[in-house]
Amino acid sequence: MEKQIYSYDEAYEESLRYFQGDELAARVWVNKYAVKDSFGNIYEKSPEDMHWRIANEVARIESKYPNALTAKELYDLLDHFRYIVPQGSPMTGIGNDYQVASLSNCFVIGVDGAADSYGAIIKIDEEQVQLMKRRGGVGHDLSHIRPKSSPVNNSALTSTGLVPFMERYSNSTREVAQDGRRGALMLSVSIKHPDSEAFIDAKMTEGKVTGANVSVKLDDAFMQAAIDEKPYVQQYPIDSANPVFTKEIDASTLWKKIVHNAWKSAEPGVLFWDTIIRESVPDCYADLGYKTVSTNPCGEIPLCPYDSCRLLAINLYSYVVNPFKPDAYFDFDLFQKHVALAQRIMDDIIDLELEKIERIMKKIDEDPENEEVKYAERTLWEKIYKKSGQGRRTGVGITAEGDMLAALGLRYGTEEATEFSEKVHKTIALGAYRSSVEMAKERGAFEIYDNKREQNNPFIQRLAEADPALYEDMKKYGRRNIACLTIAPTGTTSLMTQTTSGIEPVFLPVYKRRRKVNPNDTNVHVDFVDETGDAFEEYIVFHHKFVTWMEANGYDPARRYTQEEIDEMVVKSPYYKATSNDVDWLMKVKMQGRIQKWVDHSISVTINLPNDVDENLVNRLYVEAWKSGCKGCTVYRDGSRSGVLISTKSNKDKKEGLPPCKPPTVVEVRPRILEADVVRFQNNKEKWVAFVGLLDGHPYEIFTGLQDDDEGILLPKSVTSGRIIKNVDEDGTKRYDFQFENKRGYKTTIEGLSEKFNKEYWNYAKLISGVLRYRMPIEQVIKLVGSLQLNSENINTWKNGVERALKKYIQDGTEAKGKKCPNCGNETLIYQEGCLICTSCGASRCG
Repeated sequence: MEKQIYSYDEAYEESLRYFQGDELAARVWVNKYAVKDSFGNIYEKSPEDMHWRIANEVARIESKYPNALTAKELYDLLDHFRYIVPQGSPMTGIGNDYQVASLSNCFVIGVDGAADSYGAIIKIDEEQVQLMKRRGGVGHDLSHIRPKSSPVNNSALTSTGLVPFMERYSNSTREVAQDGRRGALMLSVSIKHPDSEAFIDAKMTEGKVTGANVSVKLDDAFMQAAIDEKPYVQQYPIDSANPVFTKEIDASTLWKKIVHNAWKSAEPGVLFWDTIIRESVPDCYADLGYKTVSTNPCGEIPLCPYDSCRLLAINLYSYVVNPFKPDAYFDFDLFQKHVALAQRIMDDIIDLELEKIERIMKKIDEDPENEEVKYAERTLWEKIYKKSGQGRRTGVGITAEGDMLAALGLRYGTEEATEFSEKVHKTIALGAYRSSVEMAKERGAFEIYDNKREQNNPFIQRLAEADPALYEDMKKYGRRNIACLTIAPTGTTSLMTQTTSGIEPVFLPVYKRRRKVNPNDTNVHVDFVDETGDAFEEYIVFHHKFVTWMEANGYDPARRYTQEEIDEMVVKSPYYKATSNDVDWLMKVKMQGRIQKWVDHSISVTINLPNDVDENLVNRLYVEAWKSGCKGCTVYRDGSRSGVLISTKSNKDKKEGLPPCKPPTVVEVRPRILEADVVRFQNNKEKWVAFVGLLDGHPYEIFTGLQDDDEGILLPKSVTSGRIIKNVDEDGTKRYDFQFENKRGYKTTIEGLSEKFNKEYWNYAKLISGVLRYRMPIEQVIKLVGSLQLNSENINTWKNGVERALKKYIQDGTEAKGKKCPNCGNETLIYQEGCLICTSCGASRCG
């Protein structure tokens, strides 16, 4: 039977009705989660279709086991994102036959034993890309790479250290497109590694390692040494009893650098590694392949190599009866029932994932490449298949913690609210583990379950103390899943639940958006006119559950309020002093630590700080996080990176009367030597390279051509910068040479760039260089290049590569005028790290 195809407008309009007029939720769902084929045909018109798709597939798996849930029972749990919400990959992939993709949200990869050779490093690079193309986020650890200047038995003589490989893995991530978004990567390293300081500093250089999150693994000995201002010994290999290299450092000095960099740029994140390993239930089976080595990109799932996890969120707000009323209460009876079902659904999704991996391996087998080419990818998925089925790891989590507390009249960050949150998460832990034990009775325990291995684990001991009967049953019957719980960021999922995200408080209960209007239209209110003369209306957006609070307290959400009236409402609401920026930060860290006791994996949480806080506060928060039992911590200081939403309040502290901007200085006579960046890109399946000459950091000229060809440019992959030199031969002929330094500092010159390039491309590049030289704004140059109407398909793909090469030079925060966000339809796109980011909905697109 042929499936019905819907137009984008049909799906959007139906989804708009489903979300009761929420344009952002409707567009996000259609763009990210509705089933589509590779031609863009849409096969679902609203989330109702999606929820039936998921319910029918999970019910198919349920039918293999005793006491099966029906599709209708499952649908009722999913409907309108009310109770149980599969996240990301499961929501997109379950029952989706149009994509050959994994259902896993995240993976960790690695190499057993010594793994510091180029072969091992490149193997990890390939595995990372293979997983990202199947929609998974990836994490891996770099502590296995030998430190800089270590002797090596090849022509280089000494090691480059781990930083160049950070850039390599970062670039690979940026190259992989996952349905219009770039891949997600976590790189970690142990503080014990002699290159950890260089790792910590790597992202402080603008434009470096932009495709990865970075976190440093801190052990208890380092933390104590930093607090006590005592020395600390680094070594390589980090776990060796007989290291080949040791170095004593001042722990407090390196700690201050971690704090400073986090304060300045929001990275690195910190992972309290001894706490992670000590509390990890899977690490009771470390000798069987479950030794945790890194985390997924957001840090909420510490994993062993080749294990993976799928995520699901329980919508906590939906268990509040009579929200925002004096008689509001939390329905623990219904909640406990649904926690058990959520764990059961997660186990069903593992069976669905194993089917997906079988399909991936079948596709690899059928691909026309020879067996040698396919071997690495096939072996990778075999390893993941084994780990997924053997440990049956799940990721049951939550969302709407902030709204749940507010609906109960509790202020996020207070002792009363923290105590209630701890009770909720204890209920989840006991309920999920009870469900896993019950499934062990019906379906069998995970393959390697051994009670004796786990008996001294602190998390298991906590469960045993809280529910002795559960522990006795676990010893008798085993458990279906090696680990069960997490708290992940819920991102776009929270747009569809229309709640706060994950464990976080509300970001802002009220904020502003702008939309372009025609000032000549009737009933138009113009609030803002930009420098080009375009008129905009500003309108207030209320957080969904703040609207519920307004209605419960006699306020009309449809009325237009003044700023003073809005401020007065917020003060009266339970969201007052409970937003991301003004919550009690120290209490938030303590809350995370108390909840962490009941989460066997980890918690993804960010401490949002105002711009004017000092580094000492970051230091206090990190130390408190370690002492409170948190497994990790990340801070974000307002302004240290570009944000998405803006406050309704105007910035009254901005200095006025700034001098007018001077026009850029035009240098018509080209300097003989220009610093240059090297940017690589694909042109019609061929590898090309662009040399971007820079004057005062601004692109001044661009040369492009084919690389790795007999007549092309042979350039080591490690080269990312150099100099373009204009020379004159004896006969007066002018030429451009490119010079770079190799790893040992020796200069190499490639002569006659112009002679190595196709003349047609060369002439187009000269045209583009001309407008660059006269300082046309980069975003306008890109617009000009994109508008070129060229006959050749090769030249059209070439111009796309030129656009990508130039995007990295657009100043972060620059508006992409005339472009609409494909998610929300607003003209609110800005450039950030060469990508387009929507300031209305947070959607991003790179490349």
